[in-house]
Amino acid sequence: MSGAALDIIGIPWATKNLGLRLQHEESYGAVEDRTASALPTELAIAELIQPGLRRNPKRAHLLVSTVLGKHLPTDPRVVLDGGNRLGDLVRAVLGDREALVLGFAETATGLGHCVAARIGAVGYLHSTRRDVAEAETLTGFEEGHSHATSHQLQPMPADIFVNDLPLVLVDDEISTGATALDAIRALHAFSPRSHYVLASLVDMRLEADRTAFDKAAAELGASIDTVCLASGHTVLPEGLVDAVAELPESELNPVAAQRGSFTRIDLPWPASVPEGGRHGVLRSDTNAFDAAVGAANDALLARLAAEFPGRPVIVLAHEELMYLPLRLAAELAESGTPTRYQTTTRSPAYVLDEPGYPLRRGFRFTAPESGQEQPRYLYNAHWAAEFSGRSDVARQADSAGASGDPVLVVVIDPPADTEELVADGGLVDVLTASGADVLVAVLPGADPRTLHAERSGGLALPEPLHGPAFGSYAAEEVSWLLKDLSDVDLEADVAVRERRIQSGAAHYAESLPIEYQPDAAYRSLFDEVLADSAERLALAVATVAELVVAERGDDIVLVSLARAGTPIGILMRRWLQSGRGAELPSLDVPHYAVSIVRDRGIDAVALDYLARHHDPASIVFVDGWTGKGAITRELAEALDAYHAAGGARFNGELAVLADPGHCVRTYGTRDDFLIASACLNSTVSGLVSRTVLNDTLIGPGEFHGAKFYRELAGDDVSLRLLDTVSAAFDAVRDRVPAEVAAVRGSDRRPTWTGWSSVEQVRAEYGIASVNFVKPGVGETTRVLLRRMPSLVLVREAEAPEHAHIRLLAAARGVPVEVVPDLAYSCMGLIKDVQT
Repeated sequence: MSGAALDIIGIPWATKNLGLRLQHEESYGAVEDRTASALPTELAIAELIQPGLRRNPKRAHLLVSTVLGKHLPTDPRVVLDGGNRLGDLVRAVLGDREALVLGFAETATGLGHCVAARIGAVGYLHSTRRDVAEAETLTGFEEGHSHATSHQLQPMPADIFVNDLPLVLVDDEISTGATALDAIRALHAFSPRSHYVLASLVDMRLEADRTAFDKAAAELGASIDTVCLASGHTVLPEGLVDAVAELPESELNPVAAQRGSFTRIDLPWPASVPEGGRHGVLRSDTNAFDAAVGAANDALLARLAAEFPGRPVIVLAHEELMYLPLRLAAELAESGTPTRYQTTTRSPAYVLDEPGYPLRRGFRFTAPESGQEQPRYLYNAHWAAEFSGRSDVARQADSAGASGDPVLVVVIDPPADTEELVADGGLVDVLTASGADVLVAVLPGADPRTLHAERSGGLALPEPLHGPAFGSYAAEEVSWLLKDLSDVDLEADVAVRERRIQSGAAHYAESLPIEYQPDAAYRSLFDEVLADSAERLALAVATVAELVVAERGDDIVLVSLARAGTPIGILMRRWLQSGRGAELPSLDVPHYAVSIVRDRGIDAVALDYLARHHDPASIVFVDGWTGKGAITRELAEALDAYHAAGGARFNGELAVLADPGHCVRTYGTRDDFLIASACLNSTVSGLVSRTVLNDTLIGPGEFHGAKFYRELAGDDVSLRLLDTVSAAFDAVRDRVPAEVAAVRGSDRRPTWTGWSSVEQVRAEYGIASVNFVKPGVGETTRVLLRRMPSLVLVREAEAPEHAHIRLLAAARGVPVEVVPDLAYSCMGLIKDVQT
């Protein structure tokens, strides 16, 4: 240890009284041209860390950094200089190669950002322990000895992390390296790399720990380098755990004779600039970030000058929001305000008011973030020379003269700006009780969805279509996330189209069938069916709507799968708007319609639109009915693929009016009955065609397409369907609670029995593909209206639910065969035109 360090620090209390000692081995932090450094050129372990204590049966010692600004109020320039010096060591290992930097939550989130800024990293990301509703976790790893073990990675979008660049992992200390190795293994399994660099302020590993690193590198087939400012090891005396347990209880939350003041300020911050590394900071964000720090600092300086002129300041960072407060503290210091910087923590430590011990006083407070049960801690939070990273630069700043006790500037983001922050036992309460004047500075956090949009090219998304310009539904009833292809000739002869689809020359979604218009007898049957089934439909609509609200909450957005799901989505929306029953509030929920295409997935641009305008967790996908479950599976797989590509995580649980295929958990009924909206094509679906996905018409950044058949307005019964079913709501209202309770109390697990029965029919009838077997009333109707049917199977010859199907079959000359043990009421078989 240098003589200057001995003058400042002396012999640590834990060394003198308990024999806990930190042994220096080697310094690595010396680099050329340190004339402007806030730290000495050569660093010893004792200048970087001091021994502290904690009451923990597994580990009774605590390494208290003098340059990190966590437990000790530290000159922010010292903190930045330590990070810069560590960054220089990383750059020496990397040479001129690009790299990605990952900081460990919570302690190294600021340090990691310092390293990333110093080396000009392509991007910086820190792990997080916070659940962010607007973001999705890409991957994660565990930290065995921590008080909060789960580290989550939430880059927006994912591709800023998924690459083969060298990965620099930054932590404040390496004790054994076990956590770092666990992290490297988990990250390597997710996205393999050839080179890892582990950077820390101090490296306290023993020889066996270093051997474990070599072994891990060989197992992974990657190189793992380590750099640090200084290395050493901890000398632990026997009986340390028992000795610490016998010490007097810590006295936390000191109380002064007079309570301090509390004020707050909302600092400016652009919505498109990341405030930290939780969702990633890219090199391209640097200039905007620096400018935003300057603007926020100007506002903070003005408030301090107005309310606390001449007072010194301690900037307190909270949880993982460390780097931005550090930068604010450094700006304050450079402006001439005597400033220190430190952070809150999740870790309890032993507090003892004795000279030579680093944790002289402590605060325990309720976590301000909602849903957090474990308390949080803050240590010291007062102006003292001991263990504060003092340097010539710091002493010169202090000599300028600081008058009065320091103002505590607590910098937080919106999730911490809660009632718990200022309630009894909260951070503001315990600090002001100690006599401190507190200024809470709130920084608005960047919305992860905005970051995703900006980083995905910042493409302007198309706007939804609405009636009456597109479709016959009212504008407030549905927003179509579709491209209008009304003027494009897309229809093909059914037979020609079928041959091209089955031969593989074309996909079914690239064109449209000619809209078949049934005769007067069939349309009369529709009117009869609608009148007879209105109450049954109304009850199923209300049941599935209430089931969704019961399990997903009031804050929902209905997204129907165009087009069969769209009238059901509108009816669910109408039910929720209507008087739902005693003590149930009316809900006005948004409703969109999006395209999903078998074998091609759901419209990703539509998902981008939804994620940008709504919380993805609030999205509820809606369809009319299930057949064998192909679309149910398509939806789940497509949403997984969208998330894996860096998109938001949507809930893939589909809500349907009828689930005869037993494919979903959320349904109004599992009966295979006639749904009036299945009887017709566009004339019962807002005059909108089925959706189209054709590369010649749908370009990048565009929604899937569809046509509006204005010329069929004279035959349109779309609103008649909606109004007839809505009018039946009053008749079924009293039956809905019991129906919902019955569904919730039943075994709703999908059994996929429909798919099994389809496979059986396919085998018995020698059909080449399950795609040629369409089960259920709705799907059989589609076969007869759009495809080339070969045969219709029915369970009962004269069942009323397929009367319209028998009419259609007769009109098209399609034979009907009775199969008494059929799992569905009916099935439609498509003709194999290739044989």
